[in-house]
Amino acid sequence: MISSFEGLNIYTKDTAALAAFYSEVLGIPIPFEGFGNYDGAKIGFDRGQPGIIIWDENKWGKHTTGVVNLVFSCNDLDETYVELQARGLECEPPVTMEYGGKEMNFRDLDGNGITLLQGAY
Repeated sequence: MISSFEGLNIYTKDTAALAAFYSEVLGIPIPFEGFGNYDGAKIGFDRGQPGIIIWDENKWGKHTTGVVNLVFSCNDLDETYVELQARGLECEPPVTMEYGGKEMNFRDLDGNGITLLQGAY
């Protein structure tokens, strides 16, 4: 039977660039760099926890049928916004949503949606 959730696969033509975007711009660790030459890379906060696995679609094909929306939590979204802008990310500032939490939305290098969230849904 299913015992746990491992992660989410996304495919890109430039695995190293997409991994660098998540690592260098967003500050998300890369606990597993794949099988050499970024054949695959897992971004996440611990190798043993679920993460996002980035695969080279030039080698493995594109197994996703469209873009996804990834959601990450942060403690202080206004501070995170300032930090990300300093790293070169162009995006709109956070907004307070009807449910009371704050959100900020933007896209990665391949067009996948990213939502940064402060407060629970």
